[in-house]
Amino acid sequence: MKKINFVVGSLFCLAVFANAEGLGKPLSVHAGGRVLEEKSANDQISYRYSWPGIYFEAAFTGTAVDVKLDDDQNILNIIVDDQPAIVLTKPGKTIYSIKNLASGPHKIRLEKRTETQSSSGRFEGFYISEQDTSGKIKSSERRIEFIGDSFTVGYGNTSASRDCTTDQVFETTNTQLGFVPRVAKYFQADYQINASSGFGVVRNYNGTSPDKSLPKLYPYTLNDTSSLYKHSWKPQIIVIGLGTNDFSTKINPGERWASREALRNDYVETYKLFIKSLREENPKAHFILSASDRFDGEIQTHVEKVIADLKARGETKIDSVFFSDLEYTGCHHHPSVKDDEAVAKLLVDKISANPAWWK
Repeated sequence: MKKINFVVGSLFCLAVFANAEGLGKPLSVHAGGRVLEEKSANDQISYRYSWPGIYFEAAFTGTAVDVKLDDDQNILNIIVDDQPAIVLTKPGKTIYSIKNLASGPHKIRLEKRTETQSSSGRFEGFYISEQDTSGKIKSSERRIEFIGDSFTVGYGNTSASRDCTTDQVFETTNTQLGFVPRVAKYFQADYQINASSGFGVVRNYNGTSPDKSLPKLYPYTLNDTSSLYKHSWKPQIIVIGLGTNDFSTKINPGERWASREALRNDYVETYKLFIKSLREENPKAHFILSASDRFDGEIQTHVEKVIADLKARGETKIDSVFFSDLEYTGCHHHPSVKDDEAVAKLLVDKISANPAWWK
């Protein structure tokens, strides 16, 4: 059993990597993002996840709480009462116990901060002692979804250098410091992040994995094709940022587009079909399509064409946010945390100017 002392605000607390024996009663969990709920033999619910930015919340009255984990793939945050995060790096199958909290009501939140594309983690619940009292986290009346690529993920956004190894990309990617949670938390909204680095609308970075695309991954609960997402999630606002991977590199020999113009046309038509499918699932949602001005404005120009074509065919709930002048000092010339703050402000300003979208 491993013990760690730490400070939560002005409280001195004891954290313990404990054994599975002696777990108390499970708390009611509010899950944010796409998770695959699974029941154990003793009817305990666990949550498997792979998309970025997943979070779990619970409330209780007492002095201790156990966090049961099975994740050797991710870096996770544990946040108690909005205090600075306790950071766990690939904790594996363990129970993390937080003890010696002040007697009274508390909130706890578990966050996934790293990106996993070919693996998943599992959260097996928050637990308190039998004599303590369970609380409940209410779902927000506001719901916002973000669909995108590495910019939406927060790829390497905390890096001090643009030159990164694979391990450094993993270590410096912090989705929770990206623009998505900033926007959602500003509006006190529940959120989903359905994004994957390197993927585009019709073409992935440098033509890799030609049989896959973000629209093809989108229907699934995990970031693979193992389980279709069956849900009641109905966001009022859907922000989509796709196109960097479609256009950031030249077409390679053997790719299916005979010319750049053919790629552009395929992008526009497929993007429109994707939005139409989202509209069928979300008849009242408002769309915001975002893009940078990079690559001589090629992405922005064709996002504008997507919007114009859809409006010409009767779509009325669609807008755009375009961003420029970012520093791109994260890994491999990706946005930094400072850039994420700038993009978040653009989105916050846009949404704040249109409060009716939440209705």
